[in-house]
Amino acid sequence: MSSTTTAPDTLTRDALTVLQPGFAGTTAPDWLLRRIGEGLGAVGLFGRNVRTPEQVAALTAQLRAEREDLVVAIDEESGDVTRLEVRTGSSFPGNHALGAVDDPALTRDVAAELGRRLAAAGVTFNWAPSADVNSDPDNPVIGVRSFGSDPDLVARHTAAYVEGLQSSGVAACTKHFPGHGDTAVDSHHAVPHIDADDAVLRARELAPFRAAIAAGTRAVMSAHISVPALDPELPATLSRRILTDLLRGELGFDGLIVTDGIEMRAISGTYGIERGTVLAIAAGCDAICVGGGLCDDETVVRLRDALVAAVRSGELPEERLADAADRVRALARWTSGPGAASRAGGVPDPEVGLRAARRALTVTHGEIYAGPLTDAPYVAAFTPLANIAVGDETPWGVAAELTRRLPGTATGSFTGEGAGAEALAAAGDRRVVAVVRDAHRHPWMAAAVDHLLAARPDTVVVEMGIPQAKPTGALHIATHGAARVCGIAAAEVLTGA
Repeated sequence: MSSTTTAPDTLTRDALTVLQPGFAGTTAPDWLLRRIGEGLGAVGLFGRNVRTPEQVAALTAQLRAEREDLVVAIDEESGDVTRLEVRTGSSFPGNHALGAVDDPALTRDVAAELGRRLAAAGVTFNWAPSADVNSDPDNPVIGVRSFGSDPDLVARHTAAYVEGLQSSGVAACTKHFPGHGDTAVDSHHAVPHIDADDAVLRARELAPFRAAIAAGTRAVMSAHISVPALDPELPATLSRRILTDLLRGELGFDGLIVTDGIEMRAISGTYGIERGTVLAIAAGCDAICVGGGLCDDETVVRLRDALVAAVRSGELPEERLADAADRVRALARWTSGPGAASRAGGVPDPEVGLRAARRALTVTHGEIYAGPLTDAPYVAAFTPLANIAVGDETPWGVAAELTRRLPGTATGSFTGEGAGAEALAAAGDRRVVAVVRDAHRHPWMAAAVDHLLAARPDTVVVEMGIPQAKPTGALHIATHGAARVCGIAAAEVLTGA
């Protein structure tokens, strides 16, 4: 469709205001600039939009030349899920590592430094932190994105993260309400079901969100999950009971409610993105996140027109859409108004992420540990299929840092049945460093490590996911995350630095 040549009416502007679309490229396309001029309230950045901090700053300046108070959002959890450092790996270890340290002051400092970097790049809204309690160890999509499995621990670190991030002038978006931790299904692919009863949900899943609200989180993101104890019919993103009655009414949250990616299969595969968008706004969402997959003008126009048509048909009350748009504008005022400058700044602490990663390490010595590596080893990375939230373009592991410290280090990536034998053959007579990620969730990975240890008991194991499996190897290092700084911290131990 082509854009209108006349100024959009109030209804059309409101429909554009509630959308948070993505786009392709490292500069803003003409269609996006045109939609911002017509009322689009926010833009989302993803890894495909990022090359360098300087380039992102130029991009956000280009966007704000069209609208000074535009909300610029990013999915920068740090740790395994990074967009700002998608090509190098994150300078921050991620939630699970911070939870392992369990020092809320450190979590606050890490989030504040992350916020400073985002603010310097012109980003004002972060779709983070994850407040999910990772109560199911087989969870394929949360895992190390969670601070842990204990609700009280997750609650105190969620609050600390919110406070730290927002102290730098970047709005926090606590996710995924009412909690995505107790599931073995990824909502990128299907609708997960949380079967816990009401009492368990309130004591476990809701505790971190209560803490985030008390800490002043500016936004909450809904989860595309089915929670029959709270609503037996609709997923949370489309549920008035969950968003309006529970989140707003019972928990007293008065900020912005934003959806998880509306094109995720849990919504798009069941309702379609247009219908899902209308139902989400009607249920109490104020903003629609879209663009992780669909990132073009056609998508924006489809969603805009679906909202306008729903209001005109009487399906969506016009005052509900207007209220949603007003909440987006309120967030924009917080991020760009006179008080924003006083929140930004602070003393930079570029090493705080590495310090946190070092503190998060759990090191277990086996009976035959022969001491630090002195010769270039063979690094066997046993690589699982990355979930969509993490992506497969971000480097992980310890090979890069070991190569820097021990030139000549060789490495290979192995997956599936027979991976252990393949790695053993590739290693030759070099000492082996086996790098795994959530070995407890992947039987083939555990079997590969067992195969290596049977033949080479001096093998060192580095677990860069959740260390649920029993430590094995001559030396076992649990990093509690696969960020770049986690790899650096592990390499320091491996080489005795």
